[in-house]
This record gives sequence, structure tokens and C-alpha cells, in this order.
Amino acid sequence: MPRLALFALDLAAVSVLVFGLYFPRHRRRDLVVAFLGVNVGVLAVAGSLSSSSVGAGLGLGLFGVLSIIRLRSTELDQHEVAYYFSALALGILGPLSGGPAWLSPALMTLILLVMYLGDHPRLFRSYRRQVMVLDNAVVDHVALIAQLERILGARVHAATVERVDLVNETTVVEVRYSYASSKKALVGAGR
Repeated sequence: MPRLALFALDLAAVSVLVFGLYFPRHRRRDLVVAFLGVNVGVLAVAGSLSSSSVGAGLGLGLFGVLSIIRLRSTELDQHEVAYYFSALALGILGPLSGGPAWLSPALMTLILLVMYLGDHPRLFRSYRRQVMVLDNAVVDHVALIAQLERILGARVHAATVERVDLVNETTVVEVRYSYASSKKALVGAGR
């Protein structure tokens, strides 16, 4: 497949990723430019390195270091990290012309399909994660679970205490919980 066609395919794929999947589902405008920028940047550098005497490994290593710095500089949720690396992978696949002509388009399609399914709103929609600050210091785990279930009206699957402040009487806890099927309709309607 001609390189220009692969570049166009990458731009189409990242457009589907960003404007068809990510933004309609999560509405975080600031990451749209980040995903597009990292994709086109990787595409440009990988495209120029693949036709030069400098090894592509050097370029990919540089982008690995840059992505680590980028991911540490701001707080991203795990699904945003997945979109970030999907945009990065699409940019790397764009200039690759080795192997069968169908390989790069098939891998791009696979990335988009996995992101579509893995981040689908109906997948595990009754499950939630939240960090809560309770207005009392709770050191008994059984009592903590009971209090969280009462407050949330949901089944608590895991509760990780991040901090207990005995002076100010607060507990900071990360909670993973799910609503019963009758609660799903109410929660879905409130979102």
C-alpha cells in the first residue's frame, strides 16, 4: 500500500478515534488536541525516520520518553491513557509499509474496534468508582462498607482507605461499587 494512502488512513482512523469515539463519550475538549497532536507528531517522525538511515527504534524510544513525561505531567484517567496510546499506535502504524498491504489497515481497524467495545457505555454500566470523603473517622472495615453501602444505595465491591484523620474526623476512601438492575435506570437517567 502506498505510504500516502497509509498516512490518509491514519488520519481517518485517528479522526474516528477522537471525534467518533472519545469526544462523544467523554466530552473532554482539551484531550482532543492532545490525541490529534500526538498522532500526527508520531506519524510525521515515524514516517521520516522509516525512510532515513536513523533507526526507527531511536524515534520510537524518544516518543516513549515523551509520552511518559506527558502522562506524568497531568492527571489522566485510565480510559484516557488508553486513548492516548491508541492515538500513538495509530501514528506508528501509519508509516509502516513492511509486510502484507492489508496488515497496517487491519491493525488500525483492530485498535478502533477494541476501543469501541472496551469503552462502550453499555459495558459494565452499573459499575462505578469514586473517591469519597466521609465526615467521620472510620477504622473498622466492616462498618466502613456498611456505611458506604447505605450512603450510595449500592453494593460495595472494594473500599480502599486512603486517609483517616482522627483529629478532623474524616475518612478518604476509594470505593468501587455497582447498582442493582433497578437502580441502573435511575442512575443512567441522572447522568
